[in-house]
Amino acid sequence: MSKSISGHPTSLGPVTAGPSPALVRRAKTRTTPAAPPTETERFTPSPARAAVADPTPLALRFDLKPKQVKAHLDRFVIGQVEAKKVLSVALCDHFNHVRRCLEGQSVPHYQKQNVLLMGPTGVGKTHLIRSAAELIGVPFVKADATKFSETGYVGADVDDLVRDLIRRSNGDLKRAGLGIIYLDEVDKLATQDGNGRDVSGKGVQTNLLKLMEDADVPVLSPNDITGQVQGAMAVARGGAPSSDTINTRHILFIVSGAFAGLADLIRSRLARESSLRPTTTPEAPSEGLIYEHALTTDFITYGFEPEFIGRLPVRVACHGLSEKNLYEVLRRSESSLIHQYVRAFDAYGIRLNFKADGLHRIAHLASTENTGARGLMTICERIFRDLKFELPSTDVRELEVTRELVDYPARVLARLCSKT
Repeated sequence: MSKSISGHPTSLGPVTAGPSPALVRRAKTRTTPAAPPTETERFTPSPARAAVADPTPLALRFDLKPKQVKAHLDRFVIGQVEAKKVLSVALCDHFNHVRRCLEGQSVPHYQKQNVLLMGPTGVGKTHLIRSAAELIGVPFVKADATKFSETGYVGADVDDLVRDLIRRSNGDLKRAGLGIIYLDEVDKLATQDGNGRDVSGKGVQTNLLKLMEDADVPVLSPNDITGQVQGAMAVARGGAPSSDTINTRHILFIVSGAFAGLADLIRSRLARESSLRPTTTPEAPSEGLIYEHALTTDFITYGFEPEFIGRLPVRVACHGLSEKNLYEVLRRSESSLIHQYVRAFDAYGIRLNFKADGLHRIAHLASTENTGARGLMTICERIFRDLKFELPSTDVRELEVTRELVDYPARVLARLCSKT
């Protein structure tokens, strides 16, 4: 089975049973950035990459090294060098452990390396995990923590995350048991002081505890109408409801969040520690590096249960994207938004050329949005909205994206239409 990747960050296509030899070779060799494009270079979509499913089980053939994983992530996510290193090591440690277990090797006293990602919105947290799952070839599920509640209350059950892995694996329980679950906005689960039971905060944290370590999850949810109907049908046929379960021992859990307010807690703790030292007070960490100083006590103060945060031993800090980073996202990333617009205009026979000054201007405007790489989409939609509506009905066959077009799209559109 082959897959075609569209190039858009949220459209990675179906996942195969493992990385293709070509994909692994490419990750090995592509360790240096490509030569910068010339000023007039046309940004065209990358050719579709094919990954052929390997019949050998993933965990028995995992042989990637941390540098190979990072080289693959470099193709899609710009910056976040330290985060890529930490994540690459954690992924390799986890899947090497899984491989040993399935080969029957004794692996005593292993502690699962679930990951906590910290950082503002739009810096590539989700894209890092999607790209890693694509390389490794495991099923991947993403969900927002805000939709869950404690079992028995209105809202989704955290066990549904594991059942989503089964669906992504086409019902293959063994393959689903080797997947990655990514839970975003986990900072919203932090409990606040107050009266009453927090069924969407502490309750969800408690339910996640068992999943992140070693739990058996029923394939059919007893609280879901679909599961109840399937169970009733089985009984009607003279059988018994399905008792199949899936174990979470080898499922890697990765959680992330913006953690608004955590930086203030870290600074307060650092200030208190500095006041107790008789020596010279060290320089306070910058805004971009503050999360690297987070300790378990900071997360507990923030509102997480000690048992919950203790099951997330690998902590990765992602930093905000600068204007230069956003320019590189447009120019170098294989999942750059530029490819999407090239294809959109190419569908109408219009050749889209991006000039360097146009890209720099888009990056500058996106940086003022303060939403990371998501700001690029906001700016591009504003620029190209009328152009995509009007130009397909004209004789225009080439469009250059310059600084003038970025700043004055209506004026450029009027000039182009007047010539046709």
